[in-house]
Amino acid sequence: MKAVVVHSAGDLRLEDRPDPACPAGSVIVDVEYGGICGSDLHYVSHGASGLSILADPMVLGHEVAGRVSVLGEGVEGFAVGDAVTVHPAVYCGDCADCLAGRTNLCPQVTYYGSAAHRPHTDGAFASRKAVPAGQLRLLPAGVTTRQAAVAEPLAVAIHAVNRAGGLDGKTVLVNGAGPIGALLVAAARRAGARFIYASDLSETSLQIAKQMGADEVVLVGSAPLPEVDVAFEASGASRALGGVLAAVRRGGTVVQVGNLAAGPVTAELAALVFREIDYRGTFRFAGEMTTALEYLADGLDVEPLLTHTFDAGDVAEAFAVAADRSTGSSKVLLKFV
Repeated sequence: MKAVVVHSAGDLRLEDRPDPACPAGSVIVDVEYGGICGSDLHYVSHGASGLSILADPMVLGHEVAGRVSVLGEGVEGFAVGDAVTVHPAVYCGDCADCLAGRTNLCPQVTYYGSAAHRPHTDGAFASRKAVPAGQLRLLPAGVTTRQAAVAEPLAVAIHAVNRAGGLDGKTVLVNGAGPIGALLVAAARRAGARFIYASDLSETSLQIAKQMGADEVVLVGSAPLPEVDVAFEASGASRALGGVLAAVRRGGTVVQVGNLAAGPVTAELAALVFREIDYRGTFRFAGEMTTALEYLADGLDVEPLLTHTFDAGDVAEAFAVAADRSTGSSKVLLKFV
């Protein structure tokens, strides 16, 4: 089979690897589509994603969908040919966070395509992947594997919206209109936001945000950010934080979605006290992938986000386009069939 493997910063390869065995309780998924995530790009560009440092070659990819081709012993509820997506996390189920339903915070969690532990956890950018049945999610009728390749990042956006504590009737700012930001716009709309602004440095990204449901867009630097009840900081740029805090009304909420760089961050935080702003983090997702699939089945159109699709054999070009916003890219897909 073919697999997308990062060996070190700047060293990305499409390799031939043996087909996986199918253990009891697992299935083989023939992967059809995979979405390139920011963490994948960071491993290729820097040899690290946040605090997770690449020490060994690793198969990338955690946003995938495909079809079941082999059933392992004891697997029930699935059939050969079923269209599925994959929940990329495995957690302990016994710690305080897991028992509280916050499985994304499990200290023992492993995640597809992550170097957080050693040995690293191989991802699913491969033509075939052995997956424990508990990590599979059946696609609802009418949802294609192409659409379901963004179920994982959509779940991330839904989790962030849930962290905001309710958006019904509120004004919202999404700062950073990349793939997660555009999905945040869609999730905020579904959550009942009254008016949604999106801000970014890229006109192309702002137009995608409009298509995903933003009422108004702001090109960063061209006008002040509007005052809102809730802001989602999705750019991950520490220099943006001060402006986002200033845009939130007294008693409002800021949810930090974008991954800030490791190390100290310089930002004006006095507003947190004097204007009693809630500043909240959000990390991956827990049970929101089910909601993401429900949104897709209910007609949420993610096609404006899917700007480029490349065959897996063109993986180097795909990663180059995904890393360069001047290409007009948002979510870049790899196609394995």
